[in-house]
Amino acid sequence: MRYLTLLASLMCMALSISAAKADRRVAFVVGNGSYKNVAQLPNPPIDAKAMAATLRNVGFEVIEGSNLSRDQMTEKLLDFGRKAQGSDIALFYYAGHGIAVSGTNYLLPVDADIKSEMDVKLGAAINIDLTLEQTMGDAKVKLVFLDACRDNPFAAKIKSNSATRSVNVQSGLAEMKSGEGTLIAFATGPGQTALDGQEGNNSPFTRALIDNITKPGVEIQQAMTAVRAQVNEETHKGQLPWGHTNLTGSVYLNQAATTQVANAAPTAAGSAPAASAGSDGVELEYWRSVKESNKPEELNAYLSAYPNGQFKALALARLAAIKSGPSTATRTLNAGVDPATFTDEATQLTEDQIGLDKTQRRDVQRRLTGLGFDTKQTGVFSDETRAVLKRWQAARGYPSSGYLNKHQHKALLSEIVAAPPTASDNSQKAARRASAPPPSSAPAPAPQRSSPGDAAGAAFVGGVVGGMMGGMFRR
Repeated sequence: MRYLTLLASLMCMALSISAAKADRRVAFVVGNGSYKNVAQLPNPPIDAKAMAATLRNVGFEVIEGSNLSRDQMTEKLLDFGRKAQGSDIALFYYAGHGIAVSGTNYLLPVDADIKSEMDVKLGAAINIDLTLEQTMGDAKVKLVFLDACRDNPFAAKIKSNSATRSVNVQSGLAEMKSGEGTLIAFATGPGQTALDGQEGNNSPFTRALIDNITKPGVEIQQAMTAVRAQVNEETHKGQLPWGHTNLTGSVYLNQAATTQVANAAPTAAGSAPAASAGSDGVELEYWRSVKESNKPEELNAYLSAYPNGQFKALALARLAAIKSGPSTATRTLNAGVDPATFTDEATQLTEDQIGLDKTQRRDVQRRLTGLGFDTKQTGVFSDETRAVLKRWQAARGYPSSGYLNKHQHKALLSEIVAAPPTASDNSQKAARRASAPPPSSAPAPAPQRSSPGDAAGAAFVGGVVGGMMGGMFRR
């Protein structure tokens, strides 16, 4: 009987461990700012990058995007919907333009060109209610953060083209009710407009979210109280975030060990991954997301979030390098290079598509060495070669992943590699040195005695050269 009890206990432990490992967190994070038909917003892409880094640090799989068209947003949402099915926590974050028409909220892709209410309802904008229902409907916990309560940039056009009937086009976003297990948070109250923040920085709402929602041991509704207080204070009471919650349990995005012990009873998605490392980990993830950026605003956003951060010196150095621009040599090397080389990131897949054999890989290594990026010419892309590739990519302004794609491979082949000195070059240099008269002030060199090693080396070289010459005459 004791053995049966022990076996049952072990099975329960195994099931508990399995359940903990199965805790799935999926997030959709998008920031749209580069609008084509209305005023651009400089900060949403920066907000989205910072939020994505914060969420990854506490175990979220993030579907991330910036400046997405209607088709691109649809593709990201389909991916998010597939991955969020049955998840423990599904999180939706959007920064950018959003509009409210007849009490319904819509998100605007960067290619939106809305002239009437009909354009909105027939697909030029993205219906938030429908989107959340389709992508997050069966997640256990649903968290929605909308930093989109800005002025409606299409309000005048919609009203002017709806003269035959009344249409309600309001500032900001309309009020939304949350279903069971859902928290919805807006940057400001219904019908009001939120601040975008200083250019090149995070918005007040997003900055407060990053500062509070992943604090160890802080429950999400407590975190949102702190978010409202921080934004209200920072904007001098000019903006007060608003939300609606219908959560049925406590939710922690970063549950501290002490909290887990105190709350022995299970909570909704209460266990956080062991890898979370507090604020230092968030800063590290943030820095990783911007350290190779060529956009000053992203590096300035890091410096604003962490004015005394551990990577401050590196961020300032990167900014200085961007400000001074690429060197003359780099500009010359990049002349005539396909523009896609500077934007398309290479992966293992793109490198495999090139189909490099061992000889071609050795040629890549030889070229890198000839360009001053020394690496062993083995024909195998080891970790050392990957690191050298990253250095070469960074020096050229290409996305530095350590892998190649067709554009980068073509650019590498087009670079002029310094050839190693040949035997004839060496003999000519030796002859010039021999014929040049010694300086009058220098003493005559003392005669030197050849060592047996020198003689053996000369004999070896002579044998090799003789063999080569003999082979040539035989041909």
